[in-house]
Parts: sequence; C-alpha cells; structure tokens
Amino acid sequence: MNGSNDDALTPAQCPRCGGNFGCGALRLDQPCPCSTVTLAPALQARLRQRWSSCLCLACLGALAAGAPLELPRQHVQ
Repeated sequence: MNGSNDDALTPAQCPRCGGNFGCGALRLDQPCPCSTVTLAPALQARLRQRWSSCLCLACLGALAAGAPLELPRQHVQ
C-alpha cells in the first residue's frame, strides 16, 4: 500500500513467524488487509486460543491454505 494509508498501519510483530508487518485492525478509513483472507471458524477459534494479537498477512494466507499452526523452529525469525 502507498500514500497516507501506510500512516494508518500500526507497526506490529507477528507472533507466529516473528516478522514485522503493518497491522490495520484499528484503521477507520478502510478495512484491514487481513480482511481479504477467509479462515474457517474452527481455525479462527484456534488462533484466538493460541495468540492474542494479530498475525501477518503471509501467515494468515498460509494458515488459510492449510499450513500448520506452529512453524518449524528454523523458520521463526
């Protein structure tokens, strides 16, 4: 994303992969980019039980595609 929309993203660190990303959960001007990812209700519940903060878009996409909840240790940053 470019322009003033970047200013509305909150710096965050993904609890799954450790990567930095811009979280748009608190944006008022438009939906967060993660709202484009469809997660099954059961997966959403598992994510809420495991983590209390947002995950990056890459991890959400991978989980939606069937990736395991936990990354192998060598992949965590």
